[in-house]
Amino acid sequence: MTDLCVEVERAPRAALVRLEGDLDKVSAPAFRKCLAGLAEEGCVEVVVDTAGLAFCDSSGLWVLVEHQRTLSGMGGTLQLTGVHGVLRRVLEVTGLRPLFASQL
Repeated sequence: MTDLCVEVERAPRAALVRLEGDLDKVSAPAFRKCLAGLAEEGCVEVVVDTAGLAFCDSSGLWVLVEHQRTLSGMGGTLQLTGVHGVLRRVLEVTGLRPLFASQL
C-alpha cells in the first residue's frame, strides 16, 4: 500500500487535483475532505488527474462519484484525466465512465 499524495492548483472557480499513490479506504476520507474544501471555496470546475494513481478501490471511486454529484448540484463538473489501469476498468465495467466529463 502506498500513501496518497494530493497536489492542488486553484483558479477562481476551478481546481486541478493531481493524485499519486493509492486511493483506498485509508486515504479516501482525507481526499473527500480536500474535495469538500474546494467546493466550499467555490471551485465547481474540478479536474482530477489520476495519471499517478497506482490503485483505486471502491472507497476511492465512491468519493469521486459523490463529489461529481455535489458539483453537478452546484452547476459544476468533475472531470477525470490520465485514467488507466484498475480505475479505467472499473469505470467501464460499472458504466460510470459517462458520469465524468472526462478524457478517458
